[in-house]
Amino acid sequence: MLKFNAATLTGMDCLREIGDKPVMTAIPRPRRSLLFVPGSNARALQKSGTLAADGLIFDLEDSVGAAEKDDAREKLRLHLAETKVSGERIVRINGLDTASGTEDLLMARGAGVDAILLPKVESPAVIHQAAAALDDMDAPAHFAIWAMIETPRGILEADRIAAEGAERRLAAFVVGPNDIQLATRIAPQSDRSELLPWLMQIVLAARSSGLAVLDGVFADLGDPDGFAAECAAGRRMGFDGKTLIHPSQVEPANAAFGPSPEALAAAEAVVAAFAEPANAARGVIQIDGRMVERLHLEEARRLLALRDMILRREQKGTR
Repeated sequence: MLKFNAATLTGMDCLREIGDKPVMTAIPRPRRSLLFVPGSNARALQKSGTLAADGLIFDLEDSVGAAEKDDAREKLRLHLAETKVSGERIVRINGLDTASGTEDLLMARGAGVDAILLPKVESPAVIHQAAAALDDMDAPAHFAIWAMIETPRGILEADRIAAEGAERRLAAFVVGPNDIQLATRIAPQSDRSELLPWLMQIVLAARSSGLAVLDGVFADLGDPDGFAAECAAGRRMGFDGKTLIHPSQVEPANAAFGPSPEALAAAEAVVAAFAEPANAARGVIQIDGRMVERLHLEEARRLLALRDMILRREQKGTR
């Protein structure tokens, strides 16, 4: 059974059956859409609070020029203090080996966000360093670390980063395809077939240690069909959701990575079938001519719990 880092969970429980013993396991929160918000852009910060993204990644790294770092950090500090949102709040800090990184980390901890996102992670040592700093700041256990996997070394070390990091607050991987392309000098086609082996390697490493994993950004805002196709492919590859660069991408990402009506109907059928007294002790049953095992029951319950969590957020209003 995969181990779930406490930082990835909402506290909701779902019955998982192992043999004849029911076991309670928590359900990861929805992460269909994670929107990057430049920390130096006051208008973008203000608008972000009105969006239905599952999470906001406030960026102090790539989107902020060297001369703007301090000012962007202060703008973001004020914004975080004044604005409440229902989704996750993550701050992408500058590398801890830079002059700004430690100050970014201190600000994020003080603001009480859900996680920090570390750029260009290439070894578990960076996770250990950030986790030790958070421990020294008495950060709560649910304060998580996310890691950008966006370099050749990061991909090669992804399994070790995941395995060691999962013991030290690491909750999610985020793919950085643009940096990967630049570093490897590949020129991927629209279907990203040249990137596929590396993307699947990152997904496999994340899943092996119970981490969430988010697909990278799609940069061509003038190609909504291309964005939809990439979301669909990312869903098939096993990504939990997609990182975004524009509010117009939130709704299609939520649709692409959310439970489909067909999948929910199938999940309800699986749960109902195993709930019948005649099937209570069975490990395998037949539904509409298809063999269904108890591992499918576990996945069905997870999907239905995810649906319920999404519905609760929508009923409260977007943000």
